[in-house]
Amino acid sequence: MLFDLSRREAMNLLKKYNREPFHIMHALTLEGVMSWYAEPLGYSDEKDYWSLIGLLHDIDFELYPEQHCQKAPELLREAGVSEAAIRSICSHGYGICSDVQPEHEMEKVLFAADELTGLIFAAVKMRPSQSASDLEVSSLKKKFKDKKFAAGCSRDIIEQGAGMLGWDLDKLFDLTIQAMRACEDDVKREMEQYS
Repeated sequence: MLFDLSRREAMNLLKKYNREPFHIMHALTLEGVMSWYAEPLGYSDEKDYWSLIGLLHDIDFELYPEQHCQKAPELLREAGVSEAAIRSICSHGYGICSDVQPEHEMEKVLFAADELTGLIFAAVKMRPSQSASDLEVSSLKKKFKDKKFAAGCSRDIIEQGAGMLGWDLDKLFDLTIQAMRACEDDVKREMEQYS
């Protein structure tokens, strides 16, 4: 087993340090996105591992925003999470709040998708459908170019993530939109308890 916790244990750990519905929703989104990505990239046997890394990637952000990726190892070790998983989780903050460089393809996807899902979420909120189901790459590219739109989503990090993966932005946008389409109903269903 690549991960030391069951999905239920990981969810309980997430909720121990995160109460804000937005942070829970972001974690669930990354869980779904990472799970989806594992399949086309040839890691279907590691799908559960990828998804739990996504679920717990921001474990320390709500309570310790100034220590993001610095406090996470302590919280995760206390729960018995492996050093390999801790390393992967901390790699998503590379160059911002962590010196752990993404090396595995999964870590590079997490680095790129974390920031991009925020931009996609903001774009979806502007759509009449409130869904990624009809979001096209061309529309997302326009939002990406508008620096005032979702200004908190770093375009530099998204570009850096695409570069790490050896992908152009169109490929990263397309795959991440597909991943969000695939998981958005599950995320909405799970978030009903918070509304």
